[in-house]
Amino acid sequence: MTTAERIETILKERLHPAHLELRDESDRHKGHPGAASGGGHFNIFIVSAAFEGRSVLEQHRMVNEALRDLFGPDIHALALKTVPLSQWSSHSDAGPR
Repeated sequence: MTTAERIETILKERLHPAHLELRDESDRHKGHPGAASGGGHFNIFIVSAAFEGRSVLEQHRMVNEALRDLFGPDIHALALKTVPLSQWSSHSDAGPR
């Protein structure tokens, strides 16, 4: 299973997203000092009811906590866009860039 597949599986199990987009951007960071560790760079757009009533910081902490075991060996950098389910329609075009 690839790191991207592991990320997707974990987020689906823990946060039950209504929408999830995941992009592996590791190729764009070759030669970057942190890339030497082998950890990848990922961009995630996730919509979940679990984010309702929580600040953006709390939402990001929820994602980071879910993926905690992958940081270091598998994930070097993570760009996040989190949206509560009730606000999704106003962000429908806000996926990973």
